[in-house]
Amino acid sequence: MPHELALVRYDDLNARQKENYNFQKVAAILADFGFVSLRLSDDWQGADFIAQHVDGETFLKVQLKARLTFNKKYIGKGLYVAFPEEGDWYLYEHDELLPQVLEATSVSGTESWKIRGGYSFSKLGRKLKSLLAPYRLHKRA
Repeated sequence: MPHELALVRYDDLNARQKENYNFQKVAAILADFGFVSLRLSDDWQGADFIAQHVDGETFLKVQLKARLTFNKKYIGKGLYVAFPEEGDWYLYEHDELLPQVLEATSVSGTESWKIRGGYSFSKLGRKLKSLLAPYRLHKRA
């Protein structure tokens, strides 16, 4: 093991490295909640990884994103979406949060949603942060 480790800059990583980095970060936080996360080599039913709870009964199919994202292809698949924002991580059930976001924003009228079937937010405003508050993963100190 090297005697001196150097931190990497997230912005210096390529897309695949960023996805691996983000998986490790969210998996560590989910461990505090009793989950073991298993990375999938290929999307399975839309999931990038499976989070298995220590209760042996709870399994979450999780899509990993770089920001708050919704997509019509995720509807009805029982998917959770995990994403980072300003040092915090959020985990939400896609189909549970989608109607709230469609009602509170103008997403449903955008070309991205109507034609391409998806929408992601580059920044979270006050309204979105309020909607997302119950889905914020609080880290253990």
